[in-house]
Amino acid sequence: MPAANSTFAIGGVSSSADSFMVTESSVLRMNICAENPPPSQICKTLAVSLTPDNNRLTIIWQQNNITLQSNEKATLIILITATSFFLGFAFKTIITSQNNNRTKMKKVTGIGGIFFKCKDPKAINEWYKTHLGFDTSPYGTSFEWRQIDDSTKKGLTQWNPFAENTKDFEPSTKDFMVNYRVENLVELVEQLKKEGVTIVDTIETSDYGKFVHILDSEGNKIQLWEPND
Repeated sequence: MPAANSTFAIGGVSSSADSFMVTESSVLRMNICAENPPPSQICKTLAVSLTPDNNRLTIIWQQNNITLQSNEKATLIILITATSFFLGFAFKTIITSQNNNRTKMKKVTGIGGIFFKCKDPKAINEWYKTHLGFDTSPYGTSFEWRQIDDSTKKGLTQWNPFAENTKDFEPSTKDFMVNYRVENLVELVEQLKKEGVTIVDTIETSDYGKFVHILDSEGNKIQLWEPND
């Protein structure tokens, strides 16, 4: 990115500042000298760089070996003002970067399954097969679809009736449970813990992917699934 330059003077001290981008880092550089300095007089350089991805702030202070003979108080004021301004910008950049990363993180990407209690799962399977054309088995049925991001990849949504005395929905007392497809289940669970969400069990891995159960704010049990597809 092209540099933005400025020159100003305080208390007889000439200062120049420029800011520029180096790859993904923001850099503020200041050169501070007395007006018309003799050859023996020094210039001081303050460089502050920020790398948002690493949330790292670096401050570099360089000067010659000879003492500056101009107004040190004015120099200090310039340094404090410039550094305070850039630190404020750096803090805002870090917070914005963290919020953007959280926003970009995909959570639920679709519905993976609908599970519900019924008095007679076999009879319900037959009813849906006869009247709605479900291709049912003792385990319900699966609906196949293609992923919008890559039409060559297929996905499944499971539909499954359970006996009314099943323990699979506990600790919820509700008659249903929804399975949601997610990405990065391990990272998502860590984030949910920080947000105070109730995690019912630990992550389990099977041939179909990773699973874990949580409770929503009304006590409904939810199954989170990171599929292998």
